[in-house]
Amino acid sequence: MLYCNGQVVHLSRGSRVREAFHECAWASPIPELFREPRRHERRDAAEHRQRILGVARHLFTQQGVEAVSMHQIALAAGIGQGTLYRRYANKGELCLDLLREQYERFGEEIATLLAQASTAPALDRLESVLAKMVLFLEEQGTMGGLVVVAGTERRDEPCNESDLSRHIAFQQTPWYRWLHELLAGLLTEAVERSELAALDIPYTADTMLAALHPAVYRFQRQERGFSSERILQGLRHIYIDGVKAPSAPKGRADEQPTV
Repeated sequence: MLYCNGQVVHLSRGSRVREAFHECAWASPIPELFREPRRHERRDAAEHRQRILGVARHLFTQQGVEAVSMHQIALAAGIGQGTLYRRYANKGELCLDLLREQYERFGEEIATLLAQASTAPALDRLESVLAKMVLFLEEQGTMGGLVVVAGTERRDEPCNESDLSRHIAFQQTPWYRWLHELLAGLLTEAVERSELAALDIPYTADTMLAALHPAVYRFQRQERGFSSERILQGLRHIYIDGVKAPSAPKGRADEQPTV
C-alpha cells in the first residue's frame, strides 16, 4: 500500500512504486519479508511466544546476543528446552522473529508519523523520519548485536553481524529497498515543492542510508564516542540544511520597477 495525500491506497502484491513519486510519495511501511502473515495462533500460544521473545530481548540487552544460549532463554522463560526448540529450531529463528516485531513496530510508527504530518513540509517529515531511524538504531545497539537481516535465508545465528556480512549485502535486503524508496519519495516531494535545490535523489538516498548503516552507527557511537544527538545533528546539517533551496533575496517581491 501507499500513503497518498494522507490516504491509504492498497496495491496488489508485487506492485512497485513508480520512480516519479508524483502523488504517492513513499512505499509500504513494512518491508516485504515482514508483511508475510503469521500463521494463526491460539491466544495461549501467542502469549507463550511473547513471553519467550520478552525474555530473549531482556537477556540480549543485558549480555549481548552471542553470549546468550537457547538453554538460558528456556530457563529464564520457565519452559523446557525441547519446548523452545519446537517453536524455534535455533537462535537465528528466534532473532528473526524478534527483528520482525521491531521492524513492524518501526513501520507502523513511520506510517503514523507521516499520516499525522501529511500537510507538513516534506523536509520536516524527512527530518522526523531521520530522527526515528536514529532512535531505531539506538535501540538496535542496546540489543548487543541484533542487526538488520531482512534479506537473509540463513537460520543459523543470523544475529552475528560478522558472519552475516559475508553472506548478504545490506543493500540487497528488502529493508534497504524500502528505506531507499521512503527517503527518495520525501526528497522528490521536497524538490517538487522547491524546498530543496535540484539534486541526484537516488544517490542522495544511498548516501543517507550509508551514513545510517548499523555498523557505521555502532562505530560512531562506540569508537568515536558520538552521542545519538550529535549523529542526528550531523545528518540534519548535511541532508536538511545543507541541501535546502536558496531563498529569494528578501524584499524582491516588494521592489518597484525603476522609472
